[in-house]
Amino acid sequence: MTTFNSFEEIEAWQKSRILADLIFNVVSLPVYDKDKKLRYQMLGSSGSVMDNIAEGQGRGGTQEFKQFLWIAKGSSAELRSQLYRSMDRKFIDLPTFDDLFGKANEIEKMIKGLINHLEKSELKGIKYKK
Repeated sequence: MTTFNSFEEIEAWQKSRILADLIFNVVSLPVYDKDKKLRYQMLGSSGSVMDNIAEGQGRGGTQEFKQFLWIAKGSSAELRSQLYRSMDRKFIDLPTFDDLFGKANEIEKMIKGLINHLEKSELKGIKYKK
């Protein structure tokens, strides 16, 4: 298992933090007042990506880390779906959609790569080292 001293070292977390901030800026636009539920869903799913990466790393076990990475990957997919709704409702334009969708997709690929790496590792995690 690649040992991270903190979740801040994980590139997927770093990129998901940036994406969460971008999503915050987008959903703060007045047009999202028309669908506040979508606004809060997008804030939730984008935050969930970074939070689950952090929580998984913080658990100190490979199996738990993988579980939380799968949740983070799912939250990113949820965000991509919400971006489609935003575009369909004309809340965002195609270039904004493409940019945010691409960033979410890249993060999902990074998360899947980390999951694959952890699945090949024989280490159980830092909490099991004695």
